[in-house]
Amino acid sequence: MEKKIQIKQPKYQVIAEDIAAKIVEKKYVVGEKIYARSSLASQYSVSSETARRAIAVLQDLNIVEATKGSGVVIVSYENAAKYIQRLTGVKSIRDLQKQLTDSIDRQIDELHHFQDTLGEMVNRTSRYQSINPFVPFQIDITDNCPFLSKNVGEINFWQETGATIIGIKKDHELIVSPGPYATLSAGDTLFFIGKEECYSNVKHFLQLESNNFQSE
Repeated sequence: MEKKIQIKQPKYQVIAEDIAAKIVEKKYVVGEKIYARSSLASQYSVSSETARRAIAVLQDLNIVEATKGSGVVIVSYENAAKYIQRLTGVKSIRDLQKQLTDSIDRQIDELHHFQDTLGEMVNRTSRYQSINPFVPFQIDITDNCPFLSKNVGEINFWQETGATIIGIKKDHELIVSPGPYATLSAGDTLFFIGKEECYSNVKHFLQLESNNFQSE
């Protein structure tokens, strides 16, 4: 029997959110030096690379400053608070994700049932795209893709295609809201939203010759 899809956040995002929350709760204060990357990895039981990505998220948001030889220093309470407020604002989306997970657990006993349902939804994308722009497209990453092992942010995926990635299926895991540090691998399936022409843009940008999208 095939494994069921597991929906989860990337670990580095969970760590970044936890650190920001601790800043808002005044457990960490501006000017304080927090754990080095190796200590952070040990504390959260993740790899050093995952810890680095978590710090990169916070640094991109100007919540912390990471300096070689000086460690990671908290630089902004206000930016941490804005980050947490934004996460609170998307709580309803996470609630919907939870409902989706519960629905999958109740109604789908095997992975191919989920794939059949998803395939039907994708086949209807063309019909409903003009009505609801949030119905996703999907496309499979092949060995022909020139961006294997590169992350979404560094290849300027959104800027080049106009599409927003909402999920990446890797083997038996579906990662939702993967963020700019998610990497692309052969065999991955991308789920993304955007205007109708963004599907062609993505296919051209990733240099993919075949796809799973069909219109009725």
